[in-house]
Amino acid sequence: MAFLDRFFIRLSSRRVGEDTIGNTYWESKRALRDGRPRRFVIYAGIAEASVVPPPWWGWLHHTTALPLPEAMAYAWQKPHVQNQTGGPGAYRPQGSDLRLGVPVSPAGAYQAWTPGS
Repeated sequence: MAFLDRFFIRLSSRRVGEDTIGNTYWESKRALRDGRPRRFVIYAGIAEASVVPPPWWGWLHHTTALPLPEAMAYAWQKPHVQNQTGGPGAYRPQGSDLRLGVPVSPAGAYQAWTPGS
C-alpha cells in the first residue's frame, strides 16, 4: 500500500483493532451513501487477502458489527492459515509428481482399458 494511502486512512479513519498476524483494521469516520462506514485493512506484510482471519473478514464485509474475539473459537477449530497454493505448504495428493519432490513410478498404477473385456 502506498505511503499516501496509509496516511489518508489514518487521517480520515479510526483504528478498530489488530489481529494476531499484525494487520490493523480501520473504519472511516464518515458513513458512505448507504449509511455504512467504509472499512479497511492495512496488511503487516505482503498484501494478500487470504491472511485476513475469518472474524476480521466478517467485520470487513459488514457481516458482524464487531469482530468475534479469537478466545470464542471452539476447541475443534484449527488456527487460520493463509492460502498455501503454489508454495511449499501446498496440498499434493498421492501420486502427484511434486509430492515430496520424488516422482512416483507409474508401473502398476495404471491398467489400460481394452474394448470387449
